[in-house]
Amino acid sequence: MTVLWETERVRYNYFGRLEEIEFLKRLYNLKEMPGSNKRYQNAEEDIWQHTVNNDDYPFCWVFEDERFQLKDGNDESYLRFICEIFHPAVRDEKGYWKEFLGELNKLLQKDGYEIYPAKKISQRDVYSWRIYESDENIKFVPFSERNRKVIKERRLSLTIPRKTRYQIYQHFERFNEIHQMTAENGWNYNSSTIEGVMNDIREFYIPKCFNEQGQYVEADNLKSFVISSSPHCVIDAIEFFEKYNEDTGFEAGVNTIFKLNDVPLELQSGKVENTLSIQIEDSALMLIQEAGLKELLQEAARYYNNGNLKIAVEKLWDAFERLKTYYSPTLDKKKSVGRIIDDMSNDNAHFKELFDKEFLDLTKIGNDFMIRHHETTKINIEDERHHEYFYKRCLSLVSVAIQFLDSNRINN
Repeated sequence: MTVLWETERVRYNYFGRLEEIEFLKRLYNLKEMPGSNKRYQNAEEDIWQHTVNNDDYPFCWVFEDERFQLKDGNDESYLRFICEIFHPAVRDEKGYWKEFLGELNKLLQKDGYEIYPAKKISQRDVYSWRIYESDENIKFVPFSERNRKVIKERRLSLTIPRKTRYQIYQHFERFNEIHQMTAENGWNYNSSTIEGVMNDIREFYIPKCFNEQGQYVEADNLKSFVISSSPHCVIDAIEFFEKYNEDTGFEAGVNTIFKLNDVPLELQSGKVENTLSIQIEDSALMLIQEAGLKELLQEAARYYNNGNLKIAVEKLWDAFERLKTYYSPTLDKKKSVGRIIDDMSNDNAHFKELFDKEFLDLTKIGNDFMIRHHETTKINIEDERHHEYFYKRCLSLVSVAIQFLDSNRINN
C-alpha cells in the first residue's frame, strides 16, 4: 500500500516545562481553594494526590474542574490562563508551543479575541490578550494617509536625520528579495521588494523627493525617496516594506535604528507610531482583566491615532466610567472608585486627596461638556485643541489607574 500522506498528532502539556501544580500556583492560591472532598484540606493537597502520587486525573482535567472556572467562567479568567501557557517561564521552547498558539488564535479570533506579544522578557515574548480586530477586506493605509489631517494642521512634527535615512535604506537592501508576481493578463514576472514598495506607494500618491537643485520632483527609485523626501513618506516606505517581511527580524532592525538615533518612533505590528504621543502601552493593557474596559481603551486609541478626536474623547470617557465599576458588583460604584484611589495613593493622604479630586473633576467634565451626553444644556466643544486637552487629561489618570488594578478581581 502506498501512503500518500501522514498526519502527525502531537501533544503539548499546558503547563509546559513546569510541574502541573507549579504552573497552577502561578495563577491560583491553591491552599485557599477547597479540595474535591473532605479527605484533603485544600486544592493543593488534592491535586498532588491525583497528579503526582496516584496520577489518576485525565489529561487536561483542569479545564473541566469547576474550581478553576475555565469551562463556564468569564472570558477574562480563561484568557489569562491561556496567556500563562505561553509565558517564557512556562513554555517548552523545544516543544510545539508556537504551533499551538497559532491554532488557538484561530479559534479565539472567531470569538473576538486574540493572543499577542505585549512585551518582552530577556528578548522573549510575553503574551497578553486583546479584542480582535479583523483585517479582512480592510485596505492598509500608510502613516501619512492615516495622519493626513494632523500633518496638514502641523500638529504632528517629525524629523528623521539624513544619517538615519541612509541606515534605513541599507536595512531595506538587506531584506530586499525577488518575488514572483502575476500580471492581470496572467503572465508571471519577477519583482524585487524595493520595486513592490514603490508600486504600493503609487497607489496612494506620486512619490516625490528633492533633487540636487532643491526641486520637489517625482522620485524614480526608493533610495532617493527615502533619503530626500518628507519624514512622513519615509515612514510609509518602512510600513510597506514590513508587509513583505513579517516575522523576519525586519521590525526589530528598524526599531534598533530608531533607538540608536534617538528617533521617537516605533514599528509595531506593521505600523509606525510616535512614542512621544500619550497612549496606553501594551504592558499596561495586560493588567486589565475586563474585556469591555480594554475594548473601549483600544477604540479610543484607534480613533485618536486616526485623527478623530471627538470620538476618541467619547470612547475614552466611556472607558473612564467603566473603570469606576471595575470591582463591581462586589463593590458598588462609589466603593469601587474608593478602592482604586486607595491603591493608587499607596496609603499616602496627599496622593489620595489628589486622585480623589481628579476623579471628581473628570466626572464633572464628562457631565458638563458635550462628551458622552449631547443634550442642548451641555457645553459644546468646537475647537479640536480642546478635545486634545480633554483626551490627554483623562488618559493621564486612566493610564496610571490601570497599573494599580488587581488582576485577580474580588468579583472573580
